[in-house]
Amino acid sequence: MATYGRAAVFAHPNKDLELQEFPVPDPEPGAVVIRVKRCNVCGSDLHAWHGDFQTRGLGGQLPTILGHEMTGVVHSLGAGIQTDSFGNPLHIGDRVVYPYFFACGRCENCTSGFSIGCRRLKMAMLDNCLKPPHFVGGFADYYYLPPQHVIFKVPDELGDDVVSGANCALSQVMYGLDRVGLRAGETVVIQGSGGLGIYATAVAKTLGARRVIVLDGVEERLALARKFGADEIIPLSQHDEKERLRLVREFTNGLGADVAVEVVGHPGVISEGLRLLRVGGRYLEIGNISLGKTVELDPSRLVFGNKSIIGVSLYEPRYLKKALDFLVMTRNAFPYNELVARTFPLSEINEAFRLAEAKQVNRASIVMDV
Repeated sequence: MATYGRAAVFAHPNKDLELQEFPVPDPEPGAVVIRVKRCNVCGSDLHAWHGDFQTRGLGGQLPTILGHEMTGVVHSLGAGIQTDSFGNPLHIGDRVVYPYFFACGRCENCTSGFSIGCRRLKMAMLDNCLKPPHFVGGFADYYYLPPQHVIFKVPDELGDDVVSGANCALSQVMYGLDRVGLRAGETVVIQGSGGLGIYATAVAKTLGARRVIVLDGVEERLALARKFGADEIIPLSQHDEKERLRLVREFTNGLGADVAVEVVGHPGVISEGLRLLRVGGRYLEIGNISLGKTVELDPSRLVFGNKSIIGVSLYEPRYLKKALDFLVMTRNAFPYNELVARTFPLSEINEAFRLAEAKQVNRASIVMDV
């Protein structure tokens, strides 16, 4: 008799997700079936819920299952899978994390070492969940890892609440800060202190940033940024754009920041972010994933300021292992348990989405076994 699992099905933008059951597939050779333990509500999930992400331009199909920032345990192993991607023995019941996207390994971009530019890239949340293997997103009891996946065992020192953000937010900002070339002694401005912004603060400070400045409109988020290493916080409600520019100059000896990081997800903040940079500064753009959104820019600010913009989507899979190592190294330095402000059972996922949308919780987390 087939085993069945629940999934929160996304069928229509801006409509409630509906719990349905699907048969749990047997893994094909080289595949792994995961029993999901926890999946966080990321900003990307909210964009997708509004129809701004996977339903336009990325080949997404509805109905599907949202959710990607997850962790779980091995439910079943396909033939040929005996170890994780680092060579550690892998068994049923082992706690694991894994990227939610899959490169072909054969196209021009993959073979040149740029797998996140894979021309045949597949990703969670894009496939029709009515078709086998059904479990194509994290807001479900199970998740199907196809052949050629990457998977890592979770160190015993890390709880599910700490590790659940590793395969999206943390790995992404670690990769992004490497791409933008952050160096010890530099100053960093972070626009937004949601999940990615908090992780970016911790990573920048650990990498040796001399001063980290965080901007946000929610004071509770700014208070959390302080705990994760922010040297200065700027509440948007208390300072207009001109005043924010003055404060950043004041905090950076009149120069502006070496690096600015956009993790708000709204194009309107980009122009301000570029102004917060010093001459020769670098702007890391991560948050804007909604297709078709535009912003007016004065390109002379880039030319005369010798500034650059670096866009980053996803991360090279090796950064997930780096994220695990980072969490182990800093587990006593930062209060990771405070990142997830509230947990919800899968049956209450629509309430979790509403509260996350209203920014009433910093990171809502869906726990499957509740």
